[in-house]
Amino acid sequence: MIPLKKKLSCILLIDDDHATNYIHKRVIDKAKITEKIVDLESGYDALKYLEQTDFDAYPRPDIIFLDINMPGMDGWEFLEGYEKLSPEHRSKIVLVMLTTSLNPDDKNKSDSISTIDGFKNKPLTYQILQDIIDEYFADHK
Repeated sequence: MIPLKKKLSCILLIDDDHATNYIHKRVIDKAKITEKIVDLESGYDALKYLEQTDFDAYPRPDIIFLDINMPGMDGWEFLEGYEKLSPEHRSKIVLVMLTTSLNPDDKNKSDSISTIDGFKNKPLTYQILQDIIDEYFADHK
């Protein structure tokens, strides 16, 4: 458990692999840092989620963990759509690429996109969560 004075409202997982989402949800759940975990298996569904205006039914994520390699719409294509969202729909979201890619070009590309706050290798671990909380959510501690 990561001790927080105030839990995050939502963490969004975007990964086409159901088993990966399950494992990552368990890690997040055990850390007890968020009220809600949403897992979506496509970039299209994630953009639709983020476009919603009913923030009670579709809480704004504090963190998005985004896979790169997905069918239909990969992580890079998702980012193109994400950057077109209104500031209200993407403000104050920490976006972390969470991938198995060992391609240095992917890391370099992510470094050049200001919307991306981090680039981490799967699987999501307790330590990765701790590092993100320490860096971006110190006011919750």
